[in-house]
Amino acid sequence: MSPEPGKASGFHVNKSRNGRRRRLESVCRMEKLPVPSGDRLFNGDDFVQERRSPSNETDTVVKTEMGVGDKLESELSPENVPMPVGILDAGCEMREREEDLRSLSHGSISVIGRRREMEDAVAVVPSFLSGEFEKYDFFAVYDGHGGSHVAQVCRDRLHRVLAMEIEGIEGREMAEMGNREGEFDWEKVMGACFSKMDDEVNGGGVVMEDGSNSVLSIGSTAVVALVGKEKLVVANCGDSRAVLSRGGSVVPLSHDHKPDRPDEMERVEAAGGRVINWDGYRVLGVLATSRSIGDHYLKPYVISDPEVIVSKRTVSDEFLILASDGLWDVISNEVACDIVGRCLDGRMMRRFSETVSRSSAAEAAAVLAELAIARGSKDNISVIVVELKKRKSSNGLC
Repeated sequence: MSPEPGKASGFHVNKSRNGRRRRLESVCRMEKLPVPSGDRLFNGDDFVQERRSPSNETDTVVKTEMGVGDKLESELSPENVPMPVGILDAGCEMREREEDLRSLSHGSISVIGRRREMEDAVAVVPSFLSGEFEKYDFFAVYDGHGGSHVAQVCRDRLHRVLAMEIEGIEGREMAEMGNREGEFDWEKVMGACFSKMDDEVNGGGVVMEDGSNSVLSIGSTAVVALVGKEKLVVANCGDSRAVLSRGGSVVPLSHDHKPDRPDEMERVEAAGGRVINWDGYRVLGVLATSRSIGDHYLKPYVISDPEVIVSKRTVSDEFLILASDGLWDVISNEVACDIVGRCLDGRMMRRFSETVSRSSAAEAAAVLAELAIARGSKDNISVIVVELKKRKSSNGLC
């Protein structure tokens, strides 16, 4: 019998950890690969988890406006959705000054959900660059696995490392770091940032709370968005996701790094690894994402290189959603954008009135988390909603 949410069972943790250790050893022997070693190869009983994909119904309910509203209101009814367990963080910021209009408002929420441990982390850093550089707001969701250490380090450090990379361009030849238009080569800048973070978290001498100094099996996905007046820059490593609503259309700004994605599987196998279908496709039968920061014991099969998408801002850009796969496993891009649009328009009822402040962006993030729990998400859920354009509100709140 599983313990209640929020209560860990030492027996279950040890049993699961030993089982995963045996799984990895078995796969490595079978595939004639070296067996990774370390005193903390498996930390926490949630490292291997079942993945759920949105159902066909989820993808099709957005076709009729009335049908969407009826179904979502039913799913979000109080009798169907208990208050989410462990809301760890909820916040928002609204802006009024013209010079601050890179984003109008943003809201974020992190929910432990049905997990025993919170391994997600969220970072929001307005105007994170100093000096005369173009101003950007920084938003990121980090989904840790094997423990929360790497996600927490990324939350505290990645934006600083990125700022140093960008600010270090000063005094260099623009042709060295830029493209033909004289702009930053964002792919190179983000790649250098993620590589330095990967080296930092995989470095020796890190002492964990239990006294051990190995973080070999701890890692985190990272989806990072820079919001400027003229462009959006998104860097993704793993299976967290960024989605833009532009003129009512859904525009993915990242692509999940799943081990069964053909190009990712080819890369893993070319490096000498294997993708095993063991409760879902996993690198060496263990990790359900093919890219991450950390996870030293799975190098070189799991890499930290981000995929970068740069999009020019348009007058049709409405809002941006960043979230961990605790949301995307059960909610499609289309449904998520429909919900956020309804919240920003004031057409969806506030449900966390005592938890989040009076911001429709924060409300939208909270409603998405609530719906993910209602649909059975088994993971931590972290969501950031960034409002890019003022929409008409029917309730006058936002």
